[in-house]
Amino acid sequence: MTQGSWLAFLFAAIVIAVSPGPGAVLSMSTGMRHGYRAALVAILGLQAALLVQLGIVALGFGALLAASEVAFALVKLLGAAYLVWLGVQRWRASPQPLATNRPVRGRGLFVQGVLVNLGNPKAIIFIGALVPQFITPSLPLAPQYATIAATLCVTDLVVMSAYALAAVRLGALLHDPSALRLQNRLFGGLFISAGTVLALSARN
Repeated sequence: MTQGSWLAFLFAAIVIAVSPGPGAVLSMSTGMRHGYRAALVAILGLQAALLVQLGIVALGFGALLAASEVAFALVKLLGAAYLVWLGVQRWRASPQPLATNRPVRGRGLFVQGVLVNLGNPKAIIFIGALVPQFITPSLPLAPQYATIAATLCVTDLVVMSAYALAAVRLGALLHDPSALRLQNRLFGGLFISAGTVLALSARN
């Protein structure tokens, strides 16, 4: 990968990360409810899934997923169902100020991040369409994929952290139970909407 190719890929990675999606909703929701440290665990889960998706593309399975309607539909519906389930759980959650939240399990938040990203087959297809454009076939592939992985993860980590920290600041201002309930239902609705959009989406 040449320096010019890397700069172009970095710009693309920033645009992808900034675009709101289920990962941004998860980062903001966790940050507002549990604080940045907890949100960071979920964000690391998002990055782990991103590495898995990139590995799938590197091994060629991304093209198989793009070609198989059954595999695509299965992954899509499972991902959509998980997002809707998260939304229902958040909608029904009792209003709790940040300072009085009970400790949360980091492992559960990490798994949430992994499942939210892995449940979107369009992400794998998108990566499969994007990444080859920045690969130089005449150069060793492993260092190029390592550079792409680091660029994607660091960019997404920074952007998701910004979303989470903004949500933490907003959450700190919410102390009224009715406002906290509204916050729960807002993010619950966003998760449900994201799941619905994913379920209705086509491969192209």
